[in-house]
Amino acid sequence: MASDPALSLDDFLSVLPPNSRLIGLDLGTKTIGLALSDLGRGIATPMETIRRKKFTQDAEKLLDICAKQEVSGLVLGLPLNMDGSEGPRAQATRAFCRNLSQKTELPITYWDERLSTAAVTRTLLEADSSRAKRAEVVDKMAAAFILQGFLDRLGHMGAS
Repeated sequence: MASDPALSLDDFLSVLPPNSRLIGLDLGTKTIGLALSDLGRGIATPMETIRRKKFTQDAEKLLDICAKQEVSGLVLGLPLNMDGSEGPRAQATRAFCRNLSQKTELPITYWDERLSTAAVTRTLLEADSSRAKRAEVVDKMAAAFILQGFLDRLGHMGAS
């Protein structure tokens, strides 16, 4: 098995230019939710949801968005099990990362995404969102939740 190209948090931060955007990804089996940070890396904004087709098409669309938004790094939500172990979804995320890293020089890191979709769904339920509306926005909201968690961690480290 090829080694994992994702960088540790410290290594990821060391290669990022200052005042640059990050993109957060919530990888699902049918969709990829995207969220974008501001240049100061303080706020994550839900962006869009890519309907998954084939990996090459998904990667091209994602990298096109990264280029247009001048993104300097990718934060992939890593769906760990509640006990911290890795199941099939985490392995699929690592495979996506390996494949994507062959198509881009952009640095990639993981962020523990346990409970992100559950938290977003609960928030949308509290906001009394219809089921159709929830389905439409939950992936990009989950991506924003993932990216915001990462940005908050950066803030606590005093890095930006």
